[in-house]
Amino acid sequence: QVQLQESGPGLVKPSETLSLTCTVSGGSITTNSVVWGWIRQPPGKEPEWMGAIDASGTTYYNPSLKSRTSITRDTSKNQFTLQLSSVAPRDTAVYYCAGGSEGWSRWGRGTQVTVSS
Repeated sequence: QVQLQESGPGLVKPSETLSLTCTVSGGSITTNSVVWGWIRQPPGKEPEWMGAIDASGTTYYNPSLKSRTSITRDTSKNQFTLQLSSVAPRDTAVYYCAGGSEGWSRWGRGTQVTVSS
């Protein structure tokens, strides 16, 4: 059973860079055809796809966030990481990592990130 777990700070100051890591267990992030991604849900709003990384390491980003977003991976630790730069209060949300070969079939529990000084 593939499991995902997000980790990172719960509070980030405006203008700083948010960094979250997703640790995957029960499966490899290099498995062919599986894509791993980040989705966030601000309070009272719909979920927003932020970006993804596939088995070969190719990345894909939401155009609206592309200039501030970077997704990388560490295959030795079976982890992938989200970095979001120049955060503002509007980036306050629950951040989820997810994976799947046909849609997001596996999700982490999510982690609350608040942007505040």
